[in-house]
Amino acid sequence: MLPFKLIYHELYDLNLGAHVFPSQKYRLVADKLVNDGIALLDNFLRPEPAADADILRVHTPEWVNKLKTGTLTQNDLMILEVPYSPELVSAFWLAAGGTILAAQAASLDGFGCNIGGGFHHAYPGHGEGFCAIHDVAVAIRKMQADGTIRTAMVVDTDVHHGNGTAAIFAHDPSVFTLSIHQLDLYPGHKPPSTVDLNMDDGVGDDEYMEALLPALREGLEKFQPDMLFYIGGADPYKEDQLGGLRLTINGLQTRDRSVFEEARWQGVPVVTTLAGGYARRVEDTVQIHVNTILAAAIAAGKYPHSRKLS
Repeated sequence: MLPFKLIYHELYDLNLGAHVFPSQKYRLVADKLVNDGIALLDNFLRPEPAADADILRVHTPEWVNKLKTGTLTQNDLMILEVPYSPELVSAFWLAAGGTILAAQAASLDGFGCNIGGGFHHAYPGHGEGFCAIHDVAVAIRKMQADGTIRTAMVVDTDVHHGNGTAAIFAHDPSVFTLSIHQLDLYPGHKPPSTVDLNMDDGVGDDEYMEALLPALREGLEKFQPDMLFYIGGADPYKEDQLGGLRLTINGLQTRDRSVFEEARWQGVPVVTTLAGGYARRVEDTVQIHVNTILAAAIAAGKYPHSRKLS
């Protein structure tokens, strides 16, 4: 049995139909974790949708109203890049509730993993790139409002720059943002994160880790966050349809484990979300996400107790 909780809801699926974003992956990941004997049903927690009050700590009333009433403009839909439906909105509210619940679990157990979330392109007043609600930002603001944490660090390993994250926390010294991403790729406008690691096309396992680990260690040591939020992208994979990096499945798991072990060695609780993944074979995306959970289990076994929130 895993030594931490997995957050999952069967309605995480964004109801996209035929779309490059395989939102059925959430169900496939949860099923594989159980079928492969990695997780027991007791490991799973079922989230409630985030309260509107929590969403509004990050997003504007106008944007929330558009989503809830289905009054998005054609321009809103064009940059969001997913078809609107009430099920889509429910899924985003659930994802935000799931990341809040994962953060609450991490404050107790050292780890909390949301099998969903990581919607890092969402801005306060609009959605972008398949992301309508920024669940990680919502969870950070909720945990800060509740007094559970004062500071947070976001480590974003999606192949695409975390532009929404950077914009939301641009003038907030309580949140450190690190994004490692392919430079010559969506989004066109990349607001500065606290640290941006811009990878050239074709970068593989070794060069990627040579950039990530020193920046991660320096950020952890200097900033000393109360909690780390990890946006675990499957899309730096060499067979991804929307990226141009060349990481292997083993390299991606090494990436995850290295981040988790660095954080846990310093006693920092870790909240994991599973972000982009568009492999030609959806089975590869699912395996990469499952490996993220396995990497968390390895790190939790090596560093089981949090020195931060205990």
